[in-house]
Amino acid sequence: MNKATRIGWVRHGITEWNQRGIIQGVTDIPLSPEGVRQARLLADRLHGEQGRWDGVYCSDLQRAAHTAEILADRLGIPVIRDSRLRERSFGEAEGTTLAERLDRWGEDWRRLVPDQENDDSVRERGFAFIRELTDKHAGEAWLVVTHGSFLARMLQAMCQGLDDSHLLNMSLTVLEQGQNVWEPLIHNCTRHLAETEETLMNP
Repeated sequence: MNKATRIGWVRHGITEWNQRGIIQGVTDIPLSPEGVRQARLLADRLHGEQGRWDGVYCSDLQRAAHTAEILADRLGIPVIRDSRLRERSFGEAEGTTLAERLDRWGEDWRRLVPDQENDDSVRERGFAFIRELTDKHAGEAWLVVTHGSFLARMLQAMCQGLDDSHLLNMSLTVLEQGQNVWEPLIHNCTRHLAETEETLMNP
């Protein structure tokens, strides 16, 4: 029996701009020290679990690429950068806080900010990537490190009825390819972060 293809979607580790509530988009912001720590915690979790990951695809923006390199180094697997996995461009909103966006464009800022990449464009490049991955790596398991808004649009399109909660930094969502549908095995999971925080509070 052929193995099902799996994709382990990962939102990159946290950045200083994430921590300050500043929208990033395609602005190339590095991981913060906390983001590096988060990536190492997920790497340790995956290393200790059963099952093998065959490789890591990632966005070419440095916060995703650095996250992917940390995972790949720990797991001994290759990294492939792909610009189709970039975050959506938020146009003039990049570099602003929520308060600044509300002041400038109002509550409907997500629709009103000019020069943004639209949802259709995000899904088009995302599904082009998925088709290529499933053609090249049928029956394999690949991690894909990308960004919050891009990932939210893709998960909504791939899995009907999936919980639409905010995707956390360094979260893991694993999908398995079924008959014309992707089945979620875990979604928006940050157990690797929560267990460490509990240990620090209760040594």
